[in-house]
Amino acid sequence: MKIKWLGHSCFLVTSDQGVRLLTDPFHAGESSGLKYTEVKEHVDLVTVSHDHFDHNNTEALPGRPEILKGNISKTVKDVSISGIASYHDKTKGSQRGANTIFCFDVDGIRICHLGDLGHDLGKDKIGKMGQVDVLMIPIGEVFTIGVDEAGKICNGVKPRMVIPMHYKTDQCNWLKYGVEDFIRGKNNVRKLSTDELEIKKDTLPGQMEIVVLKYGG
Repeated sequence: MKIKWLGHSCFLVTSDQGVRLLTDPFHAGESSGLKYTEVKEHVDLVTVSHDHFDHNNTEALPGRPEILKGNISKTVKDVSISGIASYHDKTKGSQRGANTIFCFDVDGIRICHLGDLGHDLGKDKIGKMGQVDVLMIPIGEVFTIGVDEAGKICNGVKPRMVIPMHYKTDQCNWLKYGVEDFIRGKNNVRKLSTDELEIKKDTLPGQMEIVVLKYGG
């Protein structure tokens, strides 16, 4: 399986059988404050954690990928997807609405993408997520959780690999925290010089590792 970071909360996950899954495509440009390159990948499936401009730009995608939202369950070849209801804030959605946590089982590896999670995860949500191998977690704080909350969630979920997302970069300067704020003082951090990572079940780290992907443009 390959995981490619396309900026913000958008990842391209490609299974060994060639199923291409995209998460949270964004609207790019000066008006959105996102200077990442607009995503126009040919994909089979797209998950949208919530309908905000920086997560729902499905119309820019070529072809007719299947759009997945909410509490769904779907299997395509070697990819199984399920949605878990959560919130975009700490007040059960009264400020910013609902958010969906998506879990993907790909090539024997379980990935959980937290979308724009705005609150801590209780035991019930962690239980529904199951044994997570790769956790994609927002850390930027503005409109979502920040670095301290993200660290607590990682300790509660206990994934084997953490990939931070939705943080302050040269392409997105309106978020509070960058990746250096998240990894400061932490052990088992691997900073890659590429935007893509290839992983297999038998090569996952034995203890939790933070992997930072480099935006490729």
